[in-house]
Amino acid sequence: MIGRIIETDADVHEGAEALCRICPRLKMAYAQTGALPLRRRPDGFAELLSAIISQQVSTASAAAIWARMQDMHLTTQPEIAAASEDDLRAAGLSRQKIRYAHALAVAGIDFAALRATPTDDVIKTLTAVPGIGPWTAEIYAMFSLGRADVFAPGDLALQEAARVLYDLPERPRERAFRQMAEAWAPWRSVAARLLWAYYRVDKKREGIR
Repeated sequence: MIGRIIETDADVHEGAEALCRICPRLKMAYAQTGALPLRRRPDGFAELLSAIISQQVSTASAAAIWARMQDMHLTTQPEIAAASEDDLRAAGLSRQKIRYAHALAVAGIDFAALRATPTDDVIKTLTAVPGIGPWTAEIYAMFSLGRADVFAPGDLALQEAARVLYDLPERPRERAFRQMAEAWAPWRSVAARLLWAYYRVDKKREGIR
């Protein structure tokens, strides 16, 4: 199933209003965050490569590495396929992420076809590539493909935002958080935007690049 596609700020607003009707806590959070960011990104190789780079590093570190890769012309499939380990290491990639970048470059993903592919199959296609786990695939489906009903329960900022907002004793574990998010369908991607925005308000820093 593909479902709604988030293309405009009006789509995000519609989702946020629906979530406020579903949950008083989300309504309270929305009153604090104000309008939520659209966060739509282009789709394609470079966006997925950028998502891999963002794994397990701070948003500031991910942005700095990506800027170096842009300066070094290391953002397209042919450029990564031709790049040596030394080239990618100089850009700031770890040995593991160098392997993942090369794996993505030879995976042969038809990015245009993913636009019309059911979300579950998008996740399966992407996670078949070494280094692309559920979080990376979900972020891609959410922001690059605009899927309105995708969530990323493994995201630590989302978990922490939920802990604070719902006054939980600890961060919800991934499986429990995925179940918790089912109540926010069919706007789980907007719920994620709202929780990231709430994280920014509470922690005074961004939870996602």
